[in-house]
Amino acid sequence: MYIIVAILVFGVLIAVHELGHFLAAKAFGVRVNEFSIGMGPAILQKRKGETEYSLRILPIRGYCAMEGEEEGSEDPRALNNQGLFPRFIIFAAGSFMNFLTGFLILIALFSQSAAFLTPTIVGFADGFVSQGEQGLMAGDRILSIDGERIFMHEDVSVFLNMGNHESYDFVVRRNGERVVLNDVPLSPQEYSNGDGTSSVRFGLNFGETVEATPLVKVKMACLNAADFVRMVWYSLKMLVTGQVGLSDMSGPVGIVTTISDVGQNSASIFMALANIGYLTALIAINLAVMNLLPLPALDGGHIFLMFATAIIAKITGKKVDPKYAGYLNYAGFLALMLFMLVVTMSDITKLF
Repeated sequence: MYIIVAILVFGVLIAVHELGHFLAAKAFGVRVNEFSIGMGPAILQKRKGETEYSLRILPIRGYCAMEGEEEGSEDPRALNNQGLFPRFIIFAAGSFMNFLTGFLILIALFSQSAAFLTPTIVGFADGFVSQGEQGLMAGDRILSIDGERIFMHEDVSVFLNMGNHESYDFVVRRNGERVVLNDVPLSPQEYSNGDGTSSVRFGLNFGETVEATPLVKVKMACLNAADFVRMVWYSLKMLVTGQVGLSDMSGPVGIVTTISDVGQNSASIFMALANIGYLTALIAINLAVMNLLPLPALDGGHIFLMFATAIIAKITGKKVDPKYAGYLNYAGFLALMLFMLVVTMSDITKLF
């Protein structure tokens, strides 16, 4: 069941993205030749007005084929004959819709919350040594760790684990004042849990909560969305620097498998839906950010080429033929498909 849910989730995120392009194009009067969800042979096709609507067999991509998108067109309603602002909005609309989808999912999930845990220290494990005026104190609300803002309580664990496990720079709010603490010695150690067991942790205890009023719920959804965006950039940085490799990446198969595993490992159907919803919000915002990268075939690539050709035209006084941008985007599309194929094969090998 959860595999079907996962496939539907992936298909919906693609549909939402392409719907963003479609609605923006229609709003600016741009001619849309085809609006398709999925790739490969068509399962359903229907023409309404000037646009052909298609549902295709592979839910791995979709497209909103606009007149004049890949090559020049004399049609006054073609994309290439629109101004910079309409084209920018049309290309950015897909990512905006993905981001909005993730944000609304977070709002829906947080609407059921009664309270939220804050990054305020309420105490320390027995034997914790970095206490005091120059260290951490009970009541400190952690604002940043090593220069990284703490949006949510969960960020504390993330950035402590991403540090050097020796010392950290903290900014805390203490008694209403902002206090900077540099080189606070802190490392994961084995601490007693108070029930006869022990675990390796940093020794900070949290427990202060804030009431989940409607305004707080919206604020937490905003902070969580911002946190997702930051994690995407961190992931890209780790990929570029070689801290993670191909085996750590996931394509459509890996995403579907992960969503299915999250559902199956949840304690109840309600928790499964909540966990899948949270993961879907993460994926939606991830897609929003990734699609804005200035790479050919991605929305960010279209935007980059759009502004680049506008600057060239301004300098030279000659309009750049749209076919050249089309060639670059086509080459980028082929490279992207090859990359996705490699990632998909990697996903499949992980299943065995």
